[in-house]
Amino acid sequence: MESKDLFNLLHNAIEAQNFGRKISQKEMAEKLGLSMRTYQDWKLGRTNPQAAMAIFKMLSQLDEEDVIRVVKKVSKVLNDDDGKLNRY
Repeated sequence: MESKDLFNLLHNAIEAQNFGRKISQKEMAEKLGLSMRTYQDWKLGRTNPQAAMAIFKMLSQLDEEDVIRVVKKVSKVLNDDDGKLNRY
């Protein structure tokens, strides 16, 4: 699986989480603290962010329960009380 496939999968999953409400690339980029161009390049596979791929590969080495536990911990650290992403 290529990184663009992973980004598209995640983007679609986030839209589904929001009751199917479409999320623009600009909106997603803003939530992630990226430029729209960077996010668009990732989604289209024009650039391959090595750090993201390393994280995906590390997660793939874990059991499903451990992936869920790690993602929950990361989510707790990254999100404010109001559900907005902190930018680091």
